[in-house]
Amino acid sequence: MNELKVELFLSKDIEEAYTEIYTDKLTDNIQKAIEILEDDEYNDKPSLLAVNNGQDISLLDYNDIYMIRIENKQVVVYTKKDEYTSKKPLYQLEDILDSSFVRISKTTIINIHKINRVAPSFRGMMFVELKNDLKDTISRKYLPTFKQSLDI
Repeated sequence: MNELKVELFLSKDIEEAYTEIYTDKLTDNIQKAIEILEDDEYNDKPSLLAVNNGQDISLLDYNDIYMIRIENKQVVVYTKKDEYTSKKPLYQLEDILDSSFVRISKTTIINIHKINRVAPSFRGMMFVELKNDLKDTISRKYLPTFKQSLDI
């Protein structure tokens, strides 16, 4: 199968939304997309992020995301064991993610439910370690918002 192409058509004239998928092979990602599209719970509250995994597009549940960070001018999305890329800039991701996510620096957003520990760092900053062993620094500028999100 060649690269997956996705087309979206928005219309106010339709009575009921529907999806058509044309493929030569039913992959795990396509099966997951079908399940998500058919699940009314997902349709009521967006909690998925479309990311790139090479040429594949994956849909990540917000609960599976640990960190989103800019590295080498690319937005990298980290899960427990994997990393993906996103074409959306960090500020757009910050707007669409739910309250589980907080920006900790100019280049990093973390899921507060995935924090393992927080410790003091140098020059008034703090250090955060996530449950998947990813580490980053919480800058002074974002520290008040970070503390507020944790109710401390």
